Amino acid sequence: MRNNNRKNDEMREVKVTKNYIIHPEGSVLIEFGNTKVICNATVEEKIPRWLRGTGSGWITAEYSMLPRATNTRVQRESTKGKLSGRTMEIQRLIGRALRATIDLEKLGERTIMIDCDVIQADGGTRTASITGAYLALELAIEKLIDERKLKEMPIKAKVAAISVGKVRNELLLDLEYEEDSRADVDMNIVMNDKGEFIELQGTGEEATFTQTELLKFIELSKNAFDKLFKL
Repeated sequence: MRNNNRKNDEMREVKVTKNYIIHPEGSVLIEFGNTKVICNATVEEKIPRWLRGTGSGWITAEYSMLPRATNTRVQRESTKGKLSGRTMEIQRLIGRALRATIDLEKLGERTIMIDCDVIQADGGTRTASITGAYLALELAIEKLIDERKLKEMPIKAKVAAISVGKVRNELLLDLEYEEDSRADVDMNIVMNDKGEFIELQGTGEEATFTQTELLKFIELSKNAFDKLFKL
């Protein structure tokens, strides 16, 4: 049995606190068990230079982790003068996931910047960030509609993400750090509420996985997505 007597196909408790920060157009604190991420959405009435005149908007994301979000202190990347490869990968993943859910032309020539800051990490920080980022984005869009800056809803589908993995030949849903650190296979699944995949990231850690196991991973994730989309 896993920690907190969780079953293999059971995800951690998920909590969402809306409007966690008062200043952004959209803000949530999302908790996947002990993993906690603050996601803020900022609306800027400007777009990248290469999009000017196209009538299209843009959504992008940044991701960071507080030095003591983990069990040992991690040096701030700002003091290193560059982002790590992991950070760049995660923030690009968040941006891709959100852009797949929205009609950028309906958004108009404006940018929505999503900031995901991990304040406590216990596995699944990127999946919690994607799910929380979508919720913050939705709040920001609703505010634009309320203020009549948007005439219609540009969001095409909801998006969420969850991790799955294989640990000692057992397939597990929503891995905590202790499970993730010894997983033979680690996978992150990003989907929309139409049942369409946005991204699959599956990696064998000195191991492989079969097509049958891949399908089992996807089936295992359905329990989580059913719950997440109710948020």
